[in-house]
Amino acid sequence: MLRLLRVMLFMIVVGILVFPQNGLARGGSGYVVLDGDTGRVLSGTNSDARLPIASLTKIWTALVAIENSDLQDEVVISPRAAMAEGSSIYLQAGETVTVETLLYGLMLRSGNDAATALAEHAGGSVEGFVKLMNERAVIAGLTNTVFMNPSGLHHDEHLSSARDTAEMLRLALQNKTFEKIASTVLYRANTENGMLWENKHRLLREGSGVAADVDDETEQPVSSLKSATGTAFAGKTGFTKVAGRTLATAFHKDGQTCIVVTLNESDDWNIHRGLANEVWQNYNLETVVKKGKYNVNDKLAIRLEQPIQLQLNKEEKKTVRQVLQVSRKRKEAVLSIFIGEERIYATPVKVESADR
Repeated sequence: MLRLLRVMLFMIVVGILVFPQNGLARGGSGYVVLDGDTGRVLSGTNSDARLPIASLTKIWTALVAIENSDLQDEVVISPRAAMAEGSSIYLQAGETVTVETLLYGLMLRSGNDAATALAEHAGGSVEGFVKLMNERAVIAGLTNTVFMNPSGLHHDEHLSSARDTAEMLRLALQNKTFEKIASTVLYRANTENGMLWENKHRLLREGSGVAADVDDETEQPVSSLKSATGTAFAGKTGFTKVAGRTLATAFHKDGQTCIVVTLNESDDWNIHRGLANEVWQNYNLETVVKKGKYNVNDKLAIRLEQPIQLQLNKEEKKTVRQVLQVSRKRKEAVLSIFIGEERIYATPVKVESADR
């Protein structure tokens, strides 16, 4: 009897270790806030920890697809795409859909079928596209990121970090096509089912997102646009049982931009609002160097075509300094901005003859 009791106790303990009681995320969590212009980390915890990111993967899927296809390319939906596991925009095998429509379905409704169709089109196969995603990640310096699929479905090796994911969104937003799609709240699909897609990202619906291809304002859901008061303008949602809730949001206000990413955070909507508000309260957009021509010595000068403006808090403003590096041949130069010993920004500048 005692032996049987020990065996039963052992089985219970093993069961607890192997099977999470609530079926939710098993890993750690992390968050980061980036300066949306420079990529500087403004705050974060475990921001470089490698974690599953779920459908935030689709930020990179969208960018790589945009860079490797034409928006008006027509894609014939394969059986593999139509039967993709997980969230769906209900594509039918054999129907023809443009890359542009698939991108909206990917970013607004997180369609795994759209991710698969885009991968097959832009990469020749899902596997070929994943190679493109990883190659692009290396070029972008995403050192904590490895992709195993284009949708974010769980795979033990499919990992990134809060910081890398925020950088993905920051870089992707430099692409005007991506920015337009990721900022859209409503889109009328020209697929066979012809559905009206509303962006799953709640903060975009509260913010400054726009409606695309919606002619009749009466079709707009009550939750969208008319009462928009927030500062979110682009982003992506994600969830798997292993990753938990994942969220990426870009905010802007009065010329300032920040990007917030949380991984495995159940109260993500409120956390993102709060972190963005902390940026607006603690950081100001400061002109560090005005545009114009500056004499370096009797022979050499540099010219800035645009002012250098950075988000700085009060303490940083006191310690900011500039360092100019000029090439030996005096034809190239880089102006760097430091806070203490940390370089937070660098830009090439024009080298000219000094005024006399």
